[in-house]
Amino acid sequence: MRHLRLNLLAASLLLASGIASAATAADKGTVIPQQAVQTAEQLRDKAMTDNTGYKIVESLTTEIGARIAGGPNDQRARDWAVAKFKALGFDKVYLEPVTYPLWERRSEHAEIVAPFPQPLTLLALGYSAGTPKGGLTAEVVKFDGLAALKAADPASVKGKIVYITFHMQRAKDGHDYAIGSPARTQGPVIAAAKGAAGFLLRSAGTDANSRTPHTGVTGFRDPKDAIPAAALSNPDADQLERVLGYGKPVSVKLDLDCGFNGSYTGANVIGEITGKKYPDQVVAIGGHLDSWDPGTGAIDDGAGVAIAMAAGKLIGDLPQRPDRTIRVIAFANEEMGLWGGRAYAEKHAADVGKHQLGTESDFGAGKVWRMTASVKPSARGAIDQIAKVLTPIGVAYDTKRPGGGGSDLSQMHGKGMAALTLTQDGTDYFDYHHTANDTLDKIKPNELAQNVAVYAAFSYMAAQAEGDFGSAPDAFKNDGAND
Repeated sequence: MRHLRLNLLAASLLLASGIASAATAADKGTVIPQQAVQTAEQLRDKAMTDNTGYKIVESLTTEIGARIAGGPNDQRARDWAVAKFKALGFDKVYLEPVTYPLWERRSEHAEIVAPFPQPLTLLALGYSAGTPKGGLTAEVVKFDGLAALKAADPASVKGKIVYITFHMQRAKDGHDYAIGSPARTQGPVIAAAKGAAGFLLRSAGTDANSRTPHTGVTGFRDPKDAIPAAALSNPDADQLERVLGYGKPVSVKLDLDCGFNGSYTGANVIGEITGKKYPDQVVAIGGHLDSWDPGTGAIDDGAGVAIAMAAGKLIGDLPQRPDRTIRVIAFANEEMGLWGGRAYAEKHAADVGKHQLGTESDFGAGKVWRMTASVKPSARGAIDQIAKVLTPIGVAYDTKRPGGGGSDLSQMHGKGMAALTLTQDGTDYFDYHHTANDTLDKIKPNELAQNVAVYAAFSYMAAQAEGDFGSAPDAFKNDGAND
């Protein structure tokens, strides 16, 4: 019996050892081969002195200009993207349809009628209703922030023009947009529900001294729920508040010619550098092709499209194709509700596991200074390898923050795609965001080149990795990413 017990014990230990060895082999961790690291370093260094990205955004903003979703330049922008992908040497170029409500801006005017008549500079907000013919005149009621409007008695709002004020400060990561964006999207909806006749907003921007209003989308999705809504330039908001400070009733006339006009079918434009080993597995990068209409959409988001296209081209120019496919997506209609990103996520949800890693560039063209990641634990070593390649060009890896994938690809991340966030220096981004000042001169070629270097290096390393980064249905639903 003693010999039997010893034999059983030995067998148990041997079995346990075998199970442990198998588990270790099965989850040995994702690794990027040294040759791939060296190639990524070469890509990085080449991109830092390459002007492909700048030439792309110069072409888009010069040949096409503003690209409001469903507007006159929508089809021209898609045709441009198809031709540009092909000219850059992408192996496969195709369209995926995206349908969304069509909203049109025609004109907007406003003025203080009483007690001190004078014009106001403003822009209608996306999905705003138009005013009746001849305009809308009503008394203004002011609220200091969104919370104050939420708490307001509907009787104090009914039939009036609601005005929300707040102040955004410049920041490298642009965190004060978390104040302005909800006020712009939720404010009109809340005001309408309380019976307001119209809505005005201090522009969600950091250009305190520029009489250039910032447009942007509201939360309206159904024409029957919408009221006229517009954003004042910051100096005009200051002026309105000074007038309100006299303590007399203030009346404003809004004359907005805009509104919903049925639906429109555009498309995400996709270009691929096909992988030689795992062609059905993809590294997804991109930007959104649409823009708001006052400017030429250079920093929002011609730069993002250019960064991703240029990174893909540099990888495609290598002597051999990468192991996995580099998929560059020029998304449709991000500005009015992530329509392209949501359509992409719905179409590709079933193959989320084939998305190796992804992120979108949509925060201008300032240098990338921070990288964060949402990947499986055993892929953190590979992210460390990527971080080491990016460190020499000024990118710090923050291990404590999740990665969200950027604006449109946040939708695919929500389905379970492993994702990075590559944060650009947005110190002055909200000076120009959604304004007539979003033009090519705001982009510094050397800073754009650094972005291309980051995207080319990380994309190539992800494509060459031995192992995956953890993409699977609902894999990251609790990681706290908020992109």
